[in-house]
Parts: sequence; structure tokens; C-alpha cells
Amino acid sequence: MAASRKRGLYLLSFLWILIYFTSSNEAAVSTDDVKECDKLLLGQYLCKDPKINDDTQEPENCKDLIAYVECFPARGIICRCPNMTVMNFTGAEVGFYKPIPCRNVSGYSYKVAVALSLFLGWLGADRFYLGYPALGLLKFCTVGFCGIGSLIDFISISMQIVGPADGSSYIVDYYGARLTRLTVNNETYRKTQTGP
Repeated sequence: MAASRKRGLYLLSFLWILIYFTSSNEAAVSTDDVKECDKLLLGQYLCKDPKINDDTQEPENCKDLIAYVECFPARGIICRCPNMTVMNFTGAEVGFYKPIPCRNVSGYSYKVAVALSLFLGWLGADRFYLGYPALGLLKFCTVGFCGIGSLIDFISISMQIVGPADGSSYIVDYYGARLTRLTVNNETYRKTQTGP
């Protein structure tokens, strides 16, 4: 009986020591060793989904092709906030704002551009709509370059190669993956050729 009581006391004292060291471990962290909140690893924080504008299907706070979303470090994470304060997070506080890419849209609908190109492309309506009046007039006068220009424009508008004249992107009716235009110019990194 005395041995089991002794084991119970040892177990109880071990639990108290364990609780003491785990609770005081947070206070023992030096502020120099703490990493910044925006440098946390994936899984150590959770970001909210961006608020999407119903008309443009882009994040509401999109400015200069970047929008910011709130990110919450996980419970028990200690990190340095952008205002240089060190916090022990509970999972309910905003730790940082993560930048996400967005697109500049100015009112040109992708569906309208494709429909105009398909049905009225031979009259140049697609080019007038996208802000290219000279090409629209040329297509109108030549009946869509005898149909060949209309076909080329339909394919290039459908593949989003030709976009609005102001340099903005199309409004696409869903938020998600979109076509990305790849270009090669003098600033593009080129791998040196090695060969026989």
C-alpha cells in the first residue's frame, strides 16, 4: 500500500514538473530567436480566402496587381509581428497580411468579346469592343479580311492572346485559374546552350 502511494506521489510530482516546464517554456524564448510572422512555414498559419468582387471576379482590395489577405498563426506559435512586437498566438489574432496576385480589370467581358468575335467578327465588332477602332474599321471595310482575319481574331481572342487595348485583363465569370500569357524578351533569362 505504501509503495503504491509512493508511486502515486512520484507520478503526481512528475506531472507538476512537466506542467511547470511546458508553461514556463514560452517565457524562456529570447526575442532575438523569434522569426517574423510572415516567414512562418506552411501549416503554421492559416490565411482567409480573399473577398471576391461579384462584378470583376477579383479580390476587392486589388491594387497594383497585388491584394492582401489576413493570416492567422496557429495556436502556440510565437513570432514577431510587422510592428516588431513578439506575440504568442492563440489562433484568433491576425499575425500578418499575405500578398496574393490579382489582375487589373476594367470592364471588358471575356464572354462578350468571344461572342462578338464569333458572330460579328466579320464586321469588326470585336475589335471595336476591345478598343481597337482602326482595326475594327479595317475589318469592316474588308469583310473581316475575307473571313481569314475573322477566324484568326476568333482564335486569338478565345485564347486570350488579344486583350483589351488599355492593357487590362478580361472579366472572367469565375474566380480561379486563368490563362497566363508567356512572353520572351531581352530581359528573359536564357539558359546557355551546351552541345556537341
